[in-house]
Amino acid sequence: MITEPSASELPLSGLRVLDVGTYIAAPVAALVLGEYGADVIKVEQPGVGDPNRVIQASHAYPKSPVNYPWEMDSRNKRSIALDLHHPEGRAALERLIARADILVTNFPLKLRGRMRLRWEDLRDAHPRLVYASLTGFGEAGPERDQPGFDSTAYFARSGFLDINRYEDQPPHFSMPAAGDRATAMSLVSAILLALMRRAKSGRGGRVSTSLLAAGLWSNGVAVQAALLGSTLPLRPPRSRPRSALGNTYLCKDGRWFSIALPMEERFWPGLCRVVEQPELEHDPRFATTTERRAHAAALTRIFDEIFAQQDWAYWRARLMAERMIFSPITRVEDLADDPQARAAQAIVDTDNPDMPLTLAVPFRIEGVEPRRAARAPRLGEHSSEILREVGFAQDEIERLRASGVVGGE
Repeated sequence: MITEPSASELPLSGLRVLDVGTYIAAPVAALVLGEYGADVIKVEQPGVGDPNRVIQASHAYPKSPVNYPWEMDSRNKRSIALDLHHPEGRAALERLIARADILVTNFPLKLRGRMRLRWEDLRDAHPRLVYASLTGFGEAGPERDQPGFDSTAYFARSGFLDINRYEDQPPHFSMPAAGDRATAMSLVSAILLALMRRAKSGRGGRVSTSLLAAGLWSNGVAVQAALLGSTLPLRPPRSRPRSALGNTYLCKDGRWFSIALPMEERFWPGLCRVVEQPELEHDPRFATTTERRAHAAALTRIFDEIFAQQDWAYWRARLMAERMIFSPITRVEDLADDPQARAAQAIVDTDNPDMPLTLAVPFRIEGVEPRRAARAPRLGEHSSEILREVGFAQDEIERLRASGVVGGE
């Protein structure tokens, strides 16, 4: 068993979660529950396991000698390798479900039907179970069975890729798993609400989300506008922005930064002081928000020339002194040494010597210290241990291993 932190009682300790999913979004939801005390059992197919174990080989993933996608998404879990297509494997899963509080799955709906893993197959025998379902495009409608990754269902179908497209440019591609992680938090929220309902009623139930629904929610400003018939034109190039006070700029040392000053009349005098150009404040071209936006290209050229004369550290100090709203455009390779990310406990130490730093789940609970990330499990590392916990005798386990129904250690 994974050791609980001794400092405090974690809020989900005593709950058991079955992670019967693959890749990222659903397993990350299970991971978050484990950070705060749940015992998360990863159910995998013998021999191959979750494809996320080998996803780093994808061309889109940065390469590393450490299998960081698996370590990050499966830390603090236990793994059982169980052939769910075999009747005895399915029967063993039934015993696990009987001891579980939550089952998380993103198996395709048709596959769940063939494996008798739909909520309708489980609810009568397991009325207290919280069944957490994640799909690409939702569980109803003409595309309910369409496979979906976050690049297709979250980013492309929600309008994200189009709304961020520049004039005369094709849509860009999304970065790996960004939408999966956001969608996982939607599923976590639903699970916690279901647990509250169970505490009152004694009954579990099905909760669900989809990559499409989470993508639409995240893109809510643009989508809601479109539902009312209003849309923004495609983004102009940064040399001709809608506003020079909401743009990106390059410093002498090659560092980019972003400013976002939507309340222009409030911030404009201070920005003129930042760039040490007091005459700009009353230049007729820039005297009002309307005029500044009409002459945004000219103002951007002025700012480009000024910001290129000093390094980022110089401009950062001046922007802070005038309380501007800004941020460096961080290079991910700098984040390990980012003092704010560490102070905010967004990047934390681990108990995994192969990966000494990792990302924390994106929220904190006062007075509760979540688990430190431990090494992710080997395929089937805890198979025998878990089967014994649900009543299998050692000779039964050995027979299931010999038949290939159970794999691992």
